[in-house]
Amino acid sequence: MGGQYRITGDRYPRMRRPRRRGRLVALTVVSMAVLGVGGWGTLQLIDVFTGGGDSASAVGTKAACTDKATPAAAPRALPAPGTITVNVLNATTRGGLAQKTADELKKRGFKIGEVANATKEYDKKVKGTGVLLGPATALDTSLPVLGAQLAGAERRTDPARKGAELDLIIGDTFRALTTKADADRALTALANPEPTPASKKKC
Repeated sequence: MGGQYRITGDRYPRMRRPRRRGRLVALTVVSMAVLGVGGWGTLQLIDVFTGGGDSASAVGTKAACTDKATPAAAPRALPAPGTITVNVLNATTRGGLAQKTADELKKRGFKIGEVANATKEYDKKVKGTGVLLGPATALDTSLPVLGAQLAGAERRTDPARKGAELDLIIGDTFRALTTKADADRALTALANPEPTPASKKKC
């Protein structure tokens, strides 16, 4: 060719197809997305089979870890006051307390044994409202029944003690027996224990 289109020099231009960079970039992005979705799916499968992070599993675990309240115990058969003999002993310096207390216990149905001053072991040595003393067999039977009549009294048992009689030893802070209404409520609670509240477990 001549004129202005004449080719000069000893090098000829190479005719190459333009590089398709856009297609390579698109393929790279698609590959990365596929790999990401596959990895996420694998993690979900691992969670399902191991129980981690599953809401249903969490609910089931929570339900399994919830304690129920302990059912109420069967009513207790406590001895009636008429079957309990009480010795009323005064360990204070105030006169007349033993007889007055014995009379009130008798009105409430108890049998009264000895009414006297306390023995040397207890005389002027009981600082509280009183001491209730009985044989070991009375710990869960007649002692609680007598204890309902004098709230706050200390309960003691003597394994060597013979017989079923109980001692009510009046102490320094004694003023009177528990009111009959309160004593009756206490006896009702003893005979019909309430269920134990449910405890909470950490899961």
